[in-house]
Amino acid sequence: MTTDSEQWLLCDGWLTCARRVPSPNVNARPPGSLVDLIVIHNISLPPGCFGGDHVTELFCNTLDSNAHPYFAEIAELRVSAHFFIDRQGAISQFVSTQERAWHAGVSSWCGRDNCNDFSIGIELEGTDYSPYSAQQYQQLAQLIQCLRREYPRIATSAIVGHSDIAPGRKTDPGPAFDWQRLQRALS
Repeated sequence: MTTDSEQWLLCDGWLTCARRVPSPNVNARPPGSLVDLIVIHNISLPPGCFGGDHVTELFCNTLDSNAHPYFAEIAELRVSAHFFIDRQGAISQFVSTQERAWHAGVSSWCGRDNCNDFSIGIELEGTDYSPYSAQQYQQLAQLIQCLRREYPRIATSAIVGHSDIAPGRKTDPGPAFDWQRLQRALS
């Protein structure tokens, strides 16, 4: 877990203190797209289980569909996120922030569709109803501060949940996510 603010740097869109695991599920942002949105998600594989490499495997298209019954349902998905923060606060990065990760799906924010075009996706290891760890909040706040230095167009009001950009379709990060705690950490 990184706490030294000197290590929170982006180099060509890659966080220098994160474990780098390039995903094939990436493409270029449309010409003229400016990053001005952060989308917070949650994920656990299998659902409700923490630890292991299944999230990495999903984002890298190497998930074994026979390893768990649920995996047969999702093994063919082609998804990614820019960042993943596990329960201990370790950060993995799958896509450069300069590129388009495939995290938002059908989405809209402030009248603009296709949020992947102009957003950065951060996945927290968790579920809608499991409290997130103190380490996750600490690392998330540090990461957001770093991203906002690089992308100053990201306003505080543009740090949202997946449920905000895909209402009715998505519920994450869920009621267990403490937005006030995050706001205090960012102040």
